Amino acid sequence: MADALLIFKPDSAFRLAARAGIWGWLASERNWKIESLDWFQPPASLIESHYDFLQGRPFFPWLVDFMTALPVIVGRVSAADQALGRMRYDLGETQILKSRPGSLRERYGIHGGLNCLHLSDAPETGAAEVKRWSEFVQLDQVKVDLDDHSDKPDHTFHLRSLATQVANGIHTESASDLIRQLLAEESDLEGNQLEALWRITLGALS
Repeated sequence: MADALLIFKPDSAFRLAARAGIWGWLASERNWKIESLDWFQPPASLIESHYDFLQGRPFFPWLVDFMTALPVIVGRVSAADQALGRMRYDLGETQILKSRPGSLRERYGIHGGLNCLHLSDAPETGAAEVKRWSEFVQLDQVKVDLDDHSDKPDHTFHLRSLATQVANGIHTESASDLIRQLLAEESDLEGNQLEALWRITLGALS
């Protein structure tokens, strides 16, 4: 059995229909076991270490902001190597435009790095990531009770269309405003937290 680190990124932790859909898949525990799950707001130092292989890339400051602006749901999954490989296949490729049709990222991802979920990409990576994150958050107990359904709307495909417009400089202001409205409809966030989700979403498009 191997460990893998699991993170519901802000674009799935707070978009409740997307979170429910992804959780329905995870909670099925087909050949894997969810060992821990908890809310946690990572410090910048942890995210910089976690993504150290991306340091120097133009989007790195946004990535740190994206992963630290709001709490995320962090967990640990254990499974045989083959089962973890199947999980990663079900999840889909990192970049939304390249993600396999029918995968979770193709279904719920918005644009580029707004790809819903982190899952360790190999047993060795998983062991290192679990060790690093366990210094900050408990990874041996399920503390979060998530729903596998939601009454909130799922605006994924509309958000993806608007994100493409903003990324290409088309109707940027009106598309950005509509993204904020749709995120509000999908989530329970208000005030500064809603503004933070909107800001880090737009940050992925610049």
